[in-house]
Amino acid sequence: MFRDREEAAGLLAQRLATYKGQHPLVLAIPRGAVVMAKIIAEELGGDFDVVLVRKLGAPYDPELAVGSVDESGRTYLSPFAARAGADDAYIAKERAVQLGILRQRRHQYTPIRPPIEPAGRVVIIVDDGLATGATMISALHALRMLHPTKLVCAVPVSPRDTLELVRQHADDVVCLDTPVSFQAVGLFYQRFPQVPDSEVIELLRRPPEGTAPAP
Repeated sequence: MFRDREEAAGLLAQRLATYKGQHPLVLAIPRGAVVMAKIIAEELGGDFDVVLVRKLGAPYDPELAVGSVDESGRTYLSPFAARAGADDAYIAKERAVQLGILRQRRHQYTPIRPPIEPAGRVVIIVDDGLATGATMISALHALRMLHPTKLVCAVPVSPRDTLELVRQHADDVVCLDTPVSFQAVGLFYQRFPQVPDSEVIELLRRPPEGTAPAP
């Protein structure tokens, strides 16, 4: 049980200490992981940004991810998507909805600058936990196409089978806990509040600790 996302981020930063001095690019999957990635980037002396992906919810259970989509429209489908009732027509409709949200978020989050270029860098993708792993896999796929030197998945908690699935798509995986019994990510935190867009925007605009604000 983690006290909150901040505590989990501090513990992850300790496990990621091998990347300190390599100026990694630490990318958060919004919105929950944004404060975590900010903390980790500062601890490791790296840059901080977001990678925008959205899960594709199941027809009768929107919280169950049957897949995910990244900003380019590239789609990942979970092996059980069809069994969950997600046929081609449903996936196309859900994909269009989530792509619209991704475009809106990019416009909100980084309206005056492009995403930080990951090519040739160690890239660490952070989430506050994995359930099916669909959004993390989509994020890893999206970043792999942009040619980082190393691609790392970093999460506080994940089911063991999900972690093994994600491991196939990353060069390194750091996870603090893989409980045998797993129901939801939020159950492993004492405090797990929703993170509003306003907080994400503020964190992305705030300069790293120890630097003067831009004019």
